[in-house]
Amino acid sequence: MSAQETKPVAQPEPVKELPKFEKSIADKIEKKFGSKAKIEFVKENRIRIKVSKEDILDVAKFLRDEMHYDHAESVTGVDYPDEKEIEVVYHLGSYTDAELAKQVLTLATRAPREDNPNPGSDNTKLPSLRDIFYSVEFHERECFEMLGVYFDGHPDNRRLLLPEDWADLPPMRKDFKLKGR
Repeated sequence: MSAQETKPVAQPEPVKELPKFEKSIADKIEKKFGSKAKIEFVKENRIRIKVSKEDILDVAKFLRDEMHYDHAESVTGVDYPDEKEIEVVYHLGSYTDAELAKQVLTLATRAPREDNPNPGSDNTKLPSLRDIFYSVEFHERECFEMLGVYFDGHPDNRRLLLPEDWADLPPMRKDFKLKGR
């Protein structure tokens, strides 16, 4: 680069304004729970909240009773073997509040991950949200068998898709290997 040429000056990124409706929901959650509920993102029709397993029942009840999220649309999990944790993610919605019809609120929490899982007898446990959102009944059972997360308080922690005598790692864990491959 010659002395006459100058490097272009980087322009600061414009600050994106958060969607007002979603921000108002996030603000109410933050006001109620403070640092117990970490708002991870706010986007149009989407909010993601991360809470500890000790606080998930209180946050879930608040979301149902005060914020009018009345059902879980889905429940899934993510295996983080390097962090020795499994995250369970609830996608909440509302049938009864027209303002929330397009909203999906993601509520996430993590459980310790055991290298040699023994569901129900190890530390990979979370409180069940089944008594708060009835619609999680089968979803939590699927997370139980596919990731090895036992849900305390769930009325039916048994296999849904795999044989009852399944003795291998849960198949959605990243260290699961198909036999013979």
